[in-house]
Amino acid sequence: MQKKTDTASIPKGRFSRLGKLSSLAGRVAGNMLAESVSELAKGNRPKMKDLLLTPTNVIRVADQLAHMRGAAMKVGQMISMDAGDMLPAQLTDLLSRLRSDAKSMPEKELINLLEARWGESWQKKFIQFPLQPIAAASIGQVHKVITQDLKRLAIKIQYPGIKQSINSDVDNVATLIKMTGLLPRGLDIKPLLAEAKKQLHDEADYALEGRYLDQYAAVIENDDAFIMPVLDKEFSSDTILAMSFVDGIPIEQLVDAPQETRDQVMSQLMRLFFKELFDFQLVQTDPNFANYQYDQDTQKIVLLDFGATRIYTPHMAESYRQLMQNASHHKKSKIRQAVLDIGLIRQDLPEKVQQNITDLAYMACEPLYGESPYDFAGSDLSSRLQHQGMQLGLEKEYAHTPSANAIFLHRKLGGLFLLAIKLKAKVDIQSLFAPYNKA
Repeated sequence: MQKKTDTASIPKGRFSRLGKLSSLAGRVAGNMLAESVSELAKGNRPKMKDLLLTPTNVIRVADQLAHMRGAAMKVGQMISMDAGDMLPAQLTDLLSRLRSDAKSMPEKELINLLEARWGESWQKKFIQFPLQPIAAASIGQVHKVITQDLKRLAIKIQYPGIKQSINSDVDNVATLIKMTGLLPRGLDIKPLLAEAKKQLHDEADYALEGRYLDQYAAVIENDDAFIMPVLDKEFSSDTILAMSFVDGIPIEQLVDAPQETRDQVMSQLMRLFFKELFDFQLVQTDPNFANYQYDQDTQKIVLLDFGATRIYTPHMAESYRQLMQNASHHKKSKIRQAVLDIGLIRQDLPEKVQQNITDLAYMACEPLYGESPYDFAGSDLSSRLQHQGMQLGLEKEYAHTPSANAIFLHRKLGGLFLLAIKLKAKVDIQSLFAPYNKA
């Protein structure tokens, strides 16, 4: 059944979008004032963060950013994933709302866009082109269509004005998030914001994503565990990406599948991660569950969305291999050198901070040296990592942001861990890593 999405015109222009955020800030402030009066009347002295992050304000902020879409929505997603282990629960909850689908374009706006791209007679090229998308996200929406020559395509159409709004939106939303006063001391998000702009410009370049789709398909073509869509160049451009439509169910629906199926799916995805990093040096870094589907007929995993694909250097890949290898053998002194090579620490950081980050990296590798197969749902690793991350964020001496490549790789791993927990999977990570464990 086709998914119904809400529609809303996208505010265009820097001042229009800034006005939306300014209006939002005013409404949030008004709600804070009302809440403070209410609390004072009860004899309470409310804290600023408690006033700001009321359920009403959380919904208001998330809904406004979802309405604006583009970078306004995406930067919230990125910060929630990249700094999630060090953010308070209230702010994480607010930002996590932005991982759900956005509102789609009104039909008239969509038709005008397609006429501008394909000409007034564009509909003659299709037997079926539903104006209601099957999915709507931060940068574009997806339509399932059938062409005159009976090809089933998934066509991703970019929202108008998104590219032009990226830089200002990132800056404006970062300011809004800083208003919470909940970002950890010493957490320098400037490099993250700069990388967010670059990443978003790349994701908004559908011609680039098409090239990544072809490149990834070339390196994975002999792996029978996966299915990938095929790029359709006839209908593709820098703002429209057309590809073959691949059948599948959302990967999360496997939560009720037999244990063997869930274990097999997560084993294949973890195996693919190792291949991406160590064999291909080409990693799809977006952790969104929607990027995976499952074909029940072939029992294969469908891979979607390559806008966040990144190329890694052999040096970076080898540094991560060294980290994992030495963690699997409990060689903590060598783990520290790998962490330094990756850029997770600097030598000028205080000794205590360097050691804490090294310990955190070792802990994150627990599936490589703990009980195997690793029971993701039965493990408290996620909460321990979050606790340690929060403690690290409270240290005044910690004022270091890792490289963007490290941050995006951790996003991917974090997404896989969350999916494994959701599916209650048990995975023999040690056997999957064995081909790369040269010690």
